[in-house]
Amino acid sequence: MQKGTIGVTTENIFPVIKKFLYSDHEIFLRELVSNAVDATQKIRTLAGFGEFKGELGTLDVRVTVDKEAGTLTVSDHGIGMDADDLNKYINQIAFSGAEEFLAKYKDSANSIIGHFGLGFYSAFMVAKKVVINSLSYKEGAEAVRWVCDGSPEYTMGKGDRAERGTDIILYIDDDSKQFLEQARIDTLLKKYCRFLPVPVISGKEQEWKDGKMVDTDKDKVINATAPLWLKKPSELTDDDYLKFYHELYPGQDGPLFWIHLNVDYPFTLTGVLFFPKLKDNFEVTKNRIQLYCNQVFVTDSVEGVVPEFMMLLQGVIDSPDIPLNVSRSYLQSDTAVKKISGYITKKVSSRLNELFTADRAAFEKKWDDIKIFIEYGMLTDEKFCDAAMKFMLLRDTEARYFTPEEYRKLVEASQTDRNGDVVYLYTTDPEAQHNYIQGAVSRGYDVLLLDGRLDSHFVGLLEQKLEKTRLVRVDSGSVDSLIDKGDKKQLGISPLQVNELSTVFRSQLPQMKQAQFMVEFEAMGEGALPVMLTKNEYMTRMKAMAAMQPGMDFYAELPDNYNLVVNTDHPVVERIAREASEALDAEVKPLSDSIEACNARIEQLRKDAPEGKLDAEGEKQVAELEKQVAELEKQVADERSRMEKLEADYAAGKPVVKQLIDLALLQAGLLKGEALSSFVSRSVEML
Repeated sequence: MQKGTIGVTTENIFPVIKKFLYSDHEIFLRELVSNAVDATQKIRTLAGFGEFKGELGTLDVRVTVDKEAGTLTVSDHGIGMDADDLNKYINQIAFSGAEEFLAKYKDSANSIIGHFGLGFYSAFMVAKKVVINSLSYKEGAEAVRWVCDGSPEYTMGKGDRAERGTDIILYIDDDSKQFLEQARIDTLLKKYCRFLPVPVISGKEQEWKDGKMVDTDKDKVINATAPLWLKKPSELTDDDYLKFYHELYPGQDGPLFWIHLNVDYPFTLTGVLFFPKLKDNFEVTKNRIQLYCNQVFVTDSVEGVVPEFMMLLQGVIDSPDIPLNVSRSYLQSDTAVKKISGYITKKVSSRLNELFTADRAAFEKKWDDIKIFIEYGMLTDEKFCDAAMKFMLLRDTEARYFTPEEYRKLVEASQTDRNGDVVYLYTTDPEAQHNYIQGAVSRGYDVLLLDGRLDSHFVGLLEQKLEKTRLVRVDSGSVDSLIDKGDKKQLGISPLQVNELSTVFRSQLPQMKQAQFMVEFEAMGEGALPVMLTKNEYMTRMKAMAAMQPGMDFYAELPDNYNLVVNTDHPVVERIAREASEALDAEVKPLSDSIEACNARIEQLRKDAPEGKLDAEGEKQVAELEKQVAELEKQVADERSRMEKLEADYAAGKPVVKQLIDLALLQAGLLKGEALSSFVSRSVEML
């Protein structure tokens, strides 16, 4: 009987393993089963090289729960170990047998999972005692038994295993009894080991009998040893991919399409990524893609391996070349990971372009479902953005789809402004903005539909990417002002009438929380609406972006800015202007003339004021001028106040002014509650 102390640098190694080495205690089962698979793969490799000439027999891994005995056993028929192997690989922590084996058989070895030589010791996270019974494949080898109770001390002596391979027996600790439940073990095996290359057996298949589920004589195999991603795409049908998808994500709708990854230089990477149907109010979900290392589940937190926007995809990535920490649970950022991430981005963009080119009609049908993925990718990944410009689509209000290049050719003749910029008009809500859209369409303009969650950000990206192009929301101005061609019509009313009408309309505007109104005048033609509301383009974008982007609260708290645009060509407005002049000019014109004269005098006084270094007389002169200016400014303020009161009092007695304003508010969806009721009553009275 051999006794000894495990070769570690500190007696605290086991508390470290138990509490800190692995991110999750359940990982122990993955590590032990992975080691058993390694041992099985090794014997296959040795047999292939002729270094093992015996019968391979049944090559599987068996996980056995004995709740009564309080043990969990992982058994294999692999390479086995003798006393020398145990001394070398178990009694010296962190000496990895897998690394040594790979160095010798690197060109043809089957998949070897272990990298750090610490996986076995994860057993002590859940076990108060661990026993190893093993018999090496080597000719003349004797069985060996190793026992350790979680301290650095162990015992090792003759074992009783009669067949080649290893049993790892865990005496489960009192605080880890959950790992003696068959259902719990099966769940973990399905999570971590469902695609291992060696059959993993756990318990028996069950059937319904006498009103309950009972065990049968048939072993329950947990895993599929040849997962779909390792097969050649040419050997697979659409049904194969769909079946695999539903195995991964039961109960979900089928994917739109998929991408099969397969590269062996300059790194090894296989996998299948699926494009699911995405809801417009998406959130980036970080557990959609599963990462495997040689068919062993590692993590579903794949940040760093795939670009952020691809978190919206689902599927599997398998690579032995992604560097992992000792627990294989977190990724280390390095150049290899960046290369893999870049490859995946390139492969996905290439596949999308292929689908677009091969069947444009089918791609257009899927566009509304994948649009948010494409936009998110373009906003967050510059290389993907450049590639996506070839296949991303713009949809207009007529449900037609265009690439950016196609759309420019469609609209540049009619929608180029006087500065040579092509103006893309867009709507975010075709129902609420219907009148604005109709006005644009009546002028021969086309309107894009940009109503997605990311479109407020995407508008700015398009302006950056498309040369001499501006995007303008269709309700941000009158039709003529949306695309300024330099042929703006004269208002057709006098400056005095502009001032009168400005106060007349402004005095009847509602006081609304989080809203500010300004009055503008345009000659929009007799056929246009008499009054309309427009929204400031820049502030509208900023507020939309603030709604979904942290750190932009400043814009979210600002009031909405509206312009009340009065059409001076409309007969109703012309009548209001004429009647206002007739009623107000006698009193308002003298005040207006006086204000104009006072302002001219103020300007002249300021010009006459001496400058530079002044003597006492000069300072006295400046003081006198400032006094005169102050008196004139007070006179202007008083007369302007009197004039505005006259105009406001007049407007209050003209329900048609309030009616026009309410019509504009109604069109913009701002007329609600008591104001809407008053509008309805007034409408009835005016009939």
